[in-house]
Amino acid sequence: MKQSNYYSFLWLSIFSTVFVWSGIKPHDYFTWLLEVFPAVLGLMAIVITRRTFPLTPLAYWLILIHSIILMVGGHYTYAEVPLFNWLRDAFAQGRNDYDKVGHFAQGFVPAIVAREILIRTSPLKSGKWLTFLVICVCLAISAFYELIEWWMAVASGTAAEAFLGTQGYVWDTQSDMSFALVGAVSSLIILRKIHDRQLAARGLS
Repeated sequence: MKQSNYYSFLWLSIFSTVFVWSGIKPHDYFTWLLEVFPAVLGLMAIVITRRTFPLTPLAYWLILIHSIILMVGGHYTYAEVPLFNWLRDAFAQGRNDYDKVGHFAQGFVPAIVAREILIRTSPLKSGKWLTFLVICVCLAISAFYELIEWWMAVASGTAAEAFLGTQGYVWDTQSDMSFALVGAVSSLIILRKIHDRQLAARGLS
């Protein structure tokens, strides 16, 4: 088995295993469907573009990590993930903060994917304008997700409460977007050089 095929098989095996686990007796199936749907869309996009627009390994593994975060949140709901319930109680916090992990990832992962797409399909190269536009894309994704949460809440009423995961925090939307911003900036600082090396190795930069 070629190394690329091995990693593709490993990627899909991990995704499938976590997906099946998350769908076994989740907190409720409506919330599970809403939370897991973006991960399924991501998988479909990867399958469709695998040959015509293959991404770097870094981008693929980040997408997998983000998908796992979504599926764990879908299984328990973001307000009831056990580890973060323990952290809340152990450190006398007022809420379960797993949703903040999700929103941090909502900036951290798309930053690399957006960066790669812009580098490969536009005249932009690594630099200030690329960084600025990538951050703008991540904030736009975060804002659009908050709009989706609002639309779902209006459409389904109390049924969307677990999906929203506000836990009574009045500034939850603004906080979510700020975590996405921090995630995007952190990703560009930490992973930029690794990403550039992988792009260069494939002659894509």
